[in-house]
Amino acid sequence: MIAKAHQRAAEIGIQVAAAVVDSGGNPVAFERMDGTQLASLTIAAGKAYTAISWQRPSGELWPIAQPGADGFGINSIDQRFVLSPGGLPVRRDETIIGAIGVSGGTGEQDEDCARAALQ
Repeated sequence: MIAKAHQRAAEIGIQVAAAVVDSGGNPVAFERMDGTQLASLTIAAGKAYTAISWQRPSGELWPIAQPGADGFGINSIDQRFVLSPGGLPVRRDETIIGAIGVSGGTGEQDEDCARAALQ
């Protein structure tokens, strides 16, 4: 999965870090491309953790975390939560078995790389 995320990143001209967690949010694999900004290391892991914790894409949480929304404050529950695109649950059939997080580009680019990893 990480190789596929990195392959897609190279195709679109960015450097990313990618992290995979199991169904309990525990790290399974992690790798960054040469030249990836240091912040992306923590952010990729956070996106994966967020996707498995909430069992949905990490980017879906940002709108509901805004003041006045039903989920306001969810980002303060756990400092590992990253509410931006690039974290996706990994499913086998209908069962969520883990998640992948990608960071290094824009949120849209990160999610594109994560989706490539799921293929």
